[in-house]
Amino acid sequence: MTITDEISRTRAIAGNVLMLVSGLGLVLTSASKFFGVPAVVHQMALEGITGEKLVTVATLELLSTLLFLYPKTRSIGLMFLSAFLGGAISTHVQMGEFPAAVPAGSFLTLAWLGTFLRYPEALWSFRRRETRIESSSVELKHTTDRLTA
Repeated sequence: MTITDEISRTRAIAGNVLMLVSGLGLVLTSASKFFGVPAVVHQMALEGITGEKLVTVATLELLSTLLFLYPKTRSIGLMFLSAFLGGAISTHVQMGEFPAAVPAGSFLTLAWLGTFLRYPEALWSFRRRETRIESSSVELKHTTDRLTA
């Protein structure tokens, strides 16, 4: 095994761990809404989210997280998770509760960092143009080789 393979393996493991930590944290926060943890229910009520709205928020949070944790739906799950947590951050900022926005921001950061470590191509638009062209050429050649074999 080369050093590059070892780095790639380490990145993949670190990415998986960060995505799992983020996902498990979000499953727990959605569960706290479903089970009516008093502190969570009170905080959500201050933001105007009670009753059916609270169940809807918990359901959206859980659905986004499950889509993110399942590898075949990870990309769409990351988009849903980003939208959901962006809304949570926005709500806290609107209410002037800046410290309350930190957990949502932390989960979102862990999700994106984990995704980047596991799938570096996820942030393909940030690579230099030359690198993107080279990668595309290699991928095209690899695909052509497979089709002609």
